[in-house]
Amino acid sequence: MNTSRLRVCSFESRKSEAMQALIERNQAIPTLVHSMDEIPLENNEQVKTFCEMLFREEIDLVVFLTGVGATALLDAAKLYYPQEQFLEALRKTNITVRGPKPTVVLRKWEVPIHFTAPEPNTWHEIISIWDQQQFSVSGKRVVVQEYGKPVQEFYDELKLRGAQVLPIAVYRWALPEDLSGLRKAIHRTIHNEFDVLMFTSAQQIAHVLQIAEEERLKEEWLSAAAKTMIASVGPACTEALLQAEISVDFESSPPKMGPLVKDAILAAPAILAQKR
Repeated sequence: MNTSRLRVCSFESRKSEAMQALIERNQAIPTLVHSMDEIPLENNEQVKTFCEMLFREEIDLVVFLTGVGATALLDAAKLYYPQEQFLEALRKTNITVRGPKPTVVLRKWEVPIHFTAPEPNTWHEIISIWDQQQFSVSGKRVVVQEYGKPVQEFYDELKLRGAQVLPIAVYRWALPEDLSGLRKAIHRTIHNEFDVLMFTSAQQIAHVLQIAEEERLKEEWLSAAAKTMIASVGPACTEALLQAEISVDFESSPPKMGPLVKDAILAAPAILAQKR
């Protein structure tokens, strides 16, 4: 199969223009589907309570999961308190980050980072780095900056280890107001119009399945998707796909858009030849 004719459907929303450019640069035909909107949570009482506890030094550990979420948390905190007061309190607290994006934000704020989860930057690596450095969360109040939805398995593990978990939601993922793109993508998948379905977040998968269910086409979509190459940006996304009983044909390493697109398109002809 000629890679120039590969038809790639990506559900990336935040960086759709960059994703389209990457797919085109790798000689494939892109279809970008707007699958979710980021909704800030206004008048956030969770954030206000977190700040007050932080100022009273009642927080033992803060876990930042995303760069966007870290920035949103600061923006939300500034609605209630001076920025420098918030950052100064944060600098006195034990900080863990999930990967490079929150690291960049925290360094910009000049907030020391005590633990950095290595690639592939899932919550499992957070636990591993703590274990490697013999850091215990037992008896500690742990704040977790969420990224769109609760990370329940992570919370369960923290509680199992004796921590008191305080999740902070600063934004959430919602379905886009215009669902036509998602609906068309579902129908086009069923009509065999894509060779590769590319996912860059767990929430994309949830939204595709939700709309497929509403269209009463979930089983048809799953059957059609199984005939395409399913490409995942990394372990967290792969885990969500597997939980949805969608087999993953390709997982990017490192878990970034550039390698995902380039390596998935290179791998696609051989994978599709086996599936078809």
